[in-house]
Amino acid sequence: METPRKGPSGETIDTPRHRALGSQSRVAILRLVRDEPGITAAEVASLTGQHLSTTRAHMDLLAEAGLLVKARASGGLPGRPAWRYRAAAEDPAPAPYRALAAALLDHLSGGDGDVRETAARVGEGWGRQLAAAGPGHEEPVDAVITVLDRLGFGPRRQPPGGGDTAEVHLYTCPFLELVGRNPDAMCGLHLGVVRGILERDGVPGDSVVLEPFGAPAACVVRLPATGRRS
Repeated sequence: METPRKGPSGETIDTPRHRALGSQSRVAILRLVRDEPGITAAEVASLTGQHLSTTRAHMDLLAEAGLLVKARASGGLPGRPAWRYRAAAEDPAPAPYRALAAALLDHLSGGDGDVRETAARVGEGWGRQLAAAGPGHEEPVDAVITVLDRLGFGPRRQPPGGGDTAEVHLYTCPFLELVGRNPDAMCGLHLGVVRGILERDGVPGDSVVLEPFGAPAACVVRLPATGRRS
């Protein structure tokens, strides 16, 4: 077992992060991703002049160290989308939520089937519980924002764009190292949480869309704009 290293003031050095930042190439990539959230490995390789496989290896190491978060963003296009990256949030989610999410990943690691949908079903039950434990709201969108803010996502409702759909941007990812372990499962879990909150308010959750990196520096949640508790 590796012994934690100590810094000059006696603080414990986070060895994985320290090692990840020990390369000038990875430091440059991290700065680039911070400036261009939602960028792909191919785009980074083009900008840096590195070989794509080398760039991917660097970015995977940064993700494993908790410095980058990656998720698949289709942009509405068919086919299997590329991984997109952004810098990780500084503040993690509260310990009970992190423990639950970690337990889910452990459970899913040995399973078959659609990991994202399985995680979403678990998230629905979790979302209903979180909504029940919070204050009441006239509008389900406000209930969603309250729960996501408590989890540490930094949600912000965007100005109405017309129609029956509301848009909420998530500016932080409090489960950064867990997302690095299984992005599809964690994005599915978060989608399910939103569905569960809405369903508790009597609003069908099947129309909810969670688009990783759907906006600059943010993931996007699209959900019904109105509705009342039944």
